[in-house]
Amino acid sequence: MRRMLMFLAISLFAASPSGIVEAQTTTTRARSTAQQDAETMARTGVLQHCGRAGGAVEGIGFGQSRESAIKNCCYWGQRKPKEIGTCKGHRGWFACVRYW
Repeated sequence: MRRMLMFLAISLFAASPSGIVEAQTTTTRARSTAQQDAETMARTGVLQHCGRAGGAVEGIGFGQSRESAIKNCCYWGQRKPKEIGTCKGHRGWFACVRYW
């Protein structure tokens, strides 16, 4: 294993004309929809922010009906909803609401 790592390091160093290896990085934004986040919460049974709202204000809620789950979301009635996702889990309904 040590020989393999040394070989790769030497090969990369030799392949670069200046002797400097430039690393390439790519950044992707993992964004999801409110529906996808509601489905994730229903699948896991855990009411939590999934962290993929892309900077939007987000409220999550749980209830025994779709409507009660939405009404239990943070900021409901205080902000204008942009996107609403709901999904039924084994204990009840999960909702994720993204606001303007």
